[in-house]
Amino acid sequence: MMREKSAEFIRLEMIRLCHSGLDSRTLRVELLKRLRTVVPFDYVYFSTTDPATLFGTNSVLVEEPPVWLMPVFIENEFLQQDFNKFNDMLKKQQPVSVLSEATRLDLSRSPRYRDMLVPMNMGDELRAIFVADGACWGTLCLHREQAESRYTPAEATYLAQITPHIADGLRKALLLDNAPLGKAPDGPGVMILAENLSVVAMTAAAGYWLMELTETERGDRHALPLPVRSVIAGLKAIEYGLAGADSMPKVRLRTRSGHWLVLYASRLRGTGSQKQMTVIFERPQPAEIAPMMMQAYQLTKREGEVTQCILRGWSTTEIAARLYISPNTVQDHLKAIFEKVDVRSRGELAARIFVQQYQAQFQAGASLDAFGQFIIK
Repeated sequence: MMREKSAEFIRLEMIRLCHSGLDSRTLRVELLKRLRTVVPFDYVYFSTTDPATLFGTNSVLVEEPPVWLMPVFIENEFLQQDFNKFNDMLKKQQPVSVLSEATRLDLSRSPRYRDMLVPMNMGDELRAIFVADGACWGTLCLHREQAESRYTPAEATYLAQITPHIADGLRKALLLDNAPLGKAPDGPGVMILAENLSVVAMTAAAGYWLMELTETERGDRHALPLPVRSVIAGLKAIEYGLAGADSMPKVRLRTRSGHWLVLYASRLRGTGSQKQMTVIFERPQPAEIAPMMMQAYQLTKREGEVTQCILRGWSTTEIAARLYISPNTVQDHLKAIFEKVDVRSRGELAARIFVQQYQAQFQAGASLDAFGQFIIK
């Protein structure tokens, strides 16, 4: 009875933390401290994700990982068939999964267990995805040492009760008004990688952004950061026919200083460069960030469309004509949008979503075109 009361107290405490306005890293660290007392683990991977691609953007680990671990993890997640893949969990709307249960108590059926967990002397794995309104804002892996017991259905149920709140906390963390520190490069950064992911060359801007993405708390500072490895894995998944080839692999994220950044990966073309890849780092145009911000504010699809039109400077009449709705309906959507974003005017709406990252452009009188890009005069 005492253990049940303690577990319930900790569950409520974690829910409170999720709605306390903490930044993403602090929230994850504090949640893990409490979760560990109820659902014990020996190793953990807790990552935020770009909801559009499920690519990892920033990870929290309890100890420094072996240098070989992240490449194996990324390859398994994007390029191998296995149990309880994060994408599969999202498609199945399965917030929590246990590896021993999925493999019917035969962990050796899982390549991830054989190639990653066994060398680390780890046994069972408990996974979770943190989803709000169909968008995944983070993922979690909990591992236990070989000698420890398997994760139980009760432990999985306990974690599943908290996942919607964690998703909400990670979503809200993107909206924290932390002003960027320092001046970031104006132009894009370019990094060229060999097939083995060694760096062939990079520009100064790419070096700047790599420092911004380095996990200073844990891990090898000279290793490629998680977002870089994620977009490279996305590129290889397309090349192997495991993912659609309709767009370039990319990930959107906020750096530790508060800047928004987008990373793209592509294969270099030309004599002697067939096995080389390039990763582009650049500050995104408003149109690339707006959809994620709208998801973070939990706007509906139609509210998002109206917001996009507002950000392009369109009048109520123009919005009504473009979306084939009445002006009164546009006003109804605007009222709902203002309530969710906590603003009172169209100008405040644009400022809330964009001014932190694009203040200089707006102050200089720049405007957005019909595609949400800054008009260069």
